[in-house]
Amino acid sequence: MKLISYLHGGASHWGCVIGDGVVDLGRRLPACACVAALLEGGDAALAQARQAAEGAAPDHALADVRFQTPIARPRRVFCIGVNYAHRNAEYKDGSDSPKYPSIFMRVAESFVGHGEPLQQPLESTQLDYEGEIAIVIGQRARRVQADDALACIAGITCMNEGTVRDWTHHAKFNVTQGKNWNASGAIGPWIVTADEFPQGYGALRVRTHVNGELRQDDSSANLMFGFACLVNYLSTFTTLAPGDIIATGTPIGAGIRFDPPKFLRPGDVVEIEVSGVGVLRNVVKAEEVAP
Repeated sequence: MKLISYLHGGASHWGCVIGDGVVDLGRRLPACACVAALLEGGDAALAQARQAAEGAAPDHALADVRFQTPIARPRRVFCIGVNYAHRNAEYKDGSDSPKYPSIFMRVAESFVGHGEPLQQPLESTQLDYEGEIAIVIGQRARRVQADDALACIAGITCMNEGTVRDWTHHAKFNVTQGKNWNASGAIGPWIVTADEFPQGYGALRVRTHVNGELRQDDSSANLMFGFACLVNYLSTFTTLAPGDIIATGTPIGAGIRFDPPKFLRPGDVVEIEVSGVGVLRNVVKAEEVAP
């Protein structure tokens, strides 16, 4: 099932995508106010959603809605840095593979949905792309063992974990300010639920195209810290909750790694594709000066 949050008629809705249409599940399941609330309901709520969607005629054409991020306002977004083996080598610092994942956080306002514009800020021309596979948590999880961790995943989505590069160097030890510019990243178009991945998540391909040019191409098979490891590690120090998102890291090929760097410019089209999910597409625009 493809779960979506969207705007239609000036109001926010949620539902599922079937073909080229959207079934409004919020209208059919009024006890669930949003996708996160559906996930809070666990397997029983997801079964109700599938039943409600089965055979239902679409309420809207997909082309007639505006996409929000699939979790309309995610409570927390955990981001994993330098998680592909090739990326650790990319730094050319001779360091060994890390013992633990690198983690930073992002706020909800730093992401837009599929089809919405990414924003190049007034203060920088170094907006960069980072294509990633993102995990959506489906149940409360604390100190989950690695063997049980995959059961905590509700589904998978695409992420452009966009970065304003020069602002990641304003301080000695953190990247927070470069990672949280308004509308610098995107999530979507939808969440594909875990039952759609019967073979697991060990060989999901993530690719990034900019203006049709392939820039990034790798597989989750090359993650240093896989999905189960990340859920296990994060849940050791915090309680994961339904709707929390884990961005699992970006492959080599980000714009900053070219010589000279290939940062995004207004008008550029960025497409992130994850196998089994689809394509997240956004166009870059320059931030407008506030009146």
